[in-house]
Amino acid sequence: MLWGGRIAAGTTVLGVDIGGLSDEAARERLNAELSEDRLAPVLVMIGEDDENVYEVDPEEAGLLLDVSATVEQADRPGLLGRLFGVGGGALDPVVVQHEQRSEAALTGVAEHADAAVTEGAVDFEDGRVRVTEPSAGTALDVERSVEMLRAAYLNEEAQPVRLPVSLAEPLTDEDEVARAVEEFAEPAMSGPVTLVSEDGSARVSLSPEVLGDHLAMEPDEEGRLEPRLDAEGLVEDERVVPLFEDASVEPTDATLSLDGGSVVASGGAEGSRVAVDEVGDAVLPLLDRGGERARTGLLPMETVEPALSEENYRDLGLVEEISSFTVEFEPAPYRITNIGRAAQLINGSLVLPDEVWSFNETVGERTEENGFVEGVIILDDQYQTAQGGGVSAVATTVFNAMFFAGVEIVEYGAHSFYIERYPEGREATVAWGSLDLRFRNDSGNAIYVLASADNDSVTVTFVGTKRFDEVRSETGPRENIEEPERREGEGEDCVPQPPLEGFDVTVERIFVRDGAEVDRETYETNYVPRDEIVCPDEE
Repeated sequence: MLWGGRIAAGTTVLGVDIGGLSDEAARERLNAELSEDRLAPVLVMIGEDDENVYEVDPEEAGLLLDVSATVEQADRPGLLGRLFGVGGGALDPVVVQHEQRSEAALTGVAEHADAAVTEGAVDFEDGRVRVTEPSAGTALDVERSVEMLRAAYLNEEAQPVRLPVSLAEPLTDEDEVARAVEEFAEPAMSGPVTLVSEDGSARVSLSPEVLGDHLAMEPDEEGRLEPRLDAEGLVEDERVVPLFEDASVEPTDATLSLDGGSVVASGGAEGSRVAVDEVGDAVLPLLDRGGERARTGLLPMETVEPALSEENYRDLGLVEEISSFTVEFEPAPYRITNIGRAAQLINGSLVLPDEVWSFNETVGERTEENGFVEGVIILDDQYQTAQGGGVSAVATTVFNAMFFAGVEIVEYGAHSFYIERYPEGREATVAWGSLDLRFRNDSGNAIYVLASADNDSVTVTFVGTKRFDEVRSETGPRENIEEPERREGEGEDCVPQPPLEGFDVTVERIFVRDGAEVDRETYETNYVPRDEIVCPDEE
């Protein structure tokens, strides 16, 4: 009776003797003596790899020794059984496994041990063919490995356990790589591809280095390597864009003139440019051919209409004179040259609706290379010599044409002191890089600018469609008058300067439609005194 229910003598679990113990005592002993064994990592190898042994943390893998269930397996002989020497033996430990956690742990090991499939590939670098040889890959068979991991847990004799792998063959094999190289890749890099326009006037040569940078061979669903040309990248390549620009012919706008109050258009011609959307289709069929002649194809071109032509100028609203203004100047060689050059550059400006016209962008920097010479300018409130002197006469003429055309004046600046030949408060100057003269064409139709100059005057005329019956100017009296001073100039570049008072003046721009004023703008100008400057050689 005393020994009833106890575990049979000689019963062991992983070498721990629990014979003759009650269930509770057996559980306590196993928990105490197997504490380290339960946490020991399971050693595994992957496939045929004998060099690397990986450790799997049993806790992370969801492996657990069920002590209670293990003890429940033990025999408990009765009185007669013990008298006749009935004993126990070695019990297999009962292991509980969380399969999803085991799969996750094995997947982590596989990341270090798997050998990915290497697909055969062909690409291009620096105009040469580059080949990637295919190779098979291996991957841990996680599903089959889960049970093997469980069996090896707490079983040192079974460790390291060799886990199974699956073999994966490349879809693009050696034969396919060899075919792609022979049939396409090597011919593609054998020389340039040349495209010639239909009339033979334009010719573009694309080198293997350029072509290779936008060429690839990509496998289809069956692993067959097919050529792919990035046509968009090719036509935008900085090495190709200038070639296409040289092959293109800019259209020529028609020229407008006024004949007895009527607008007349003459001249103009279509241009042509490379049809970039069709270049890829022209190039790709030539790449697998050998020889210069076979690798020459048609350069796709498209017609470019001029912005202004004899057919469309009336549709653009260029039907009448909107405004015109003339400024007279004292003849001087530098003025004649610079004013004439600026007028030449401005003449023919076409300003579409909502566009902003810029004096500096149109005329450019006033340099010798751009056709300008040294002359007198105003700098630091006094006359000085610099390249482009006299151009302010053109700026003032343009400003007044803008003013009376009724367009939006975006940017302008008056001279620092007043110059007698210009209208008070209604004149402008420009300086490269710091002060521009700009207007926005808010007329609703295109505007065409006519500009001409002779030896003593410059005229600027705006052609378009009138929005107003009249644009008037009202100039107020001079106010806040300030007298000039007398100063002595210095240096060889000294320019004598006559005195003139400084003053403030207000100009009103009045817009009239259907005989009534519809709007009014105010322009306020402050002129500093023009000091008298006497140069040393004049004293």
